[in-house]
Amino acid sequence: MKVLVPIKRVIDYNVKARVKADNSDVDLTNVKMALNPFCEIAIEEAIRLKEADTATEVIAVTIGAKASQEQLRTALALGADKAIHIETDEKLESLHVAKLLAKIVEQEAPELVILGKQSIDSDNNQTGQMLAALTGRGQGTFASKVDIVNGTVNVTREVDGGLQTVALKLPAVVTTDLRLNEPRYASLPNIMKAKRKPLEVIAADSLGVDLTPRIELVAVHEPAKRSGGIIVDDVAQLVDLLKTQAKVI
Repeated sequence: MKVLVPIKRVIDYNVKARVKADNSDVDLTNVKMALNPFCEIAIEEAIRLKEADTATEVIAVTIGAKASQEQLRTALALGADKAIHIETDEKLESLHVAKLLAKIVEQEAPELVILGKQSIDSDNNQTGQMLAALTGRGQGTFASKVDIVNGTVNVTREVDGGLQTVALKLPAVVTTDLRLNEPRYASLPNIMKAKRKPLEVIAADSLGVDLTPRIELVAVHEPAKRSGGIIVDDVAQLVDLLKTQAKVI
């Protein structure tokens, strides 16, 4: 079984994002970039499937500028067999990404596509669902457990009322949640081996996808600073504040 794992280059989660002085976008100058944490979980799950002899090949794919190859090499060091880089400098929306990934799904014909439920920069939580719709595959989102038995993917997913398990016939699309697994660290020998693993580069405009923006970015602002708390003398004063200032009751 071939597994395709889309990944994304994002600002490292330990770094505080800065806004450009003109509020036009997030400032990426000299900012440490990393593999999206949810993508790390997806890569780990794919590698575990291979270690269990359920999967035969793990392919990592990313979309972005040339610098994104750094994250592909990380995925290869973690255990992916090969990588595909769809190169573009355009700022892409979720639908653009899903359409480009659909072209790679058509090209590679993986039985399973497993990807993070969202990226920590845009937080849209859309690409996996859009990809499933575009490719006509069943989808299991927010997976906290994945079992594959006799061509069926059993996905345990977290919902408001607890846990729900859905059974999907392969081929399928699965998006990963935080509690699915604990990602491993890449060892130095595997980092060296990753440099020799195949990495295919494809120009995004060669895939026949319209990348015209549908959303206009007007401005980016830092969140408002939180004001200090207030100590109240009694419940009556608390209720009065909730009515007059917070306006929640």
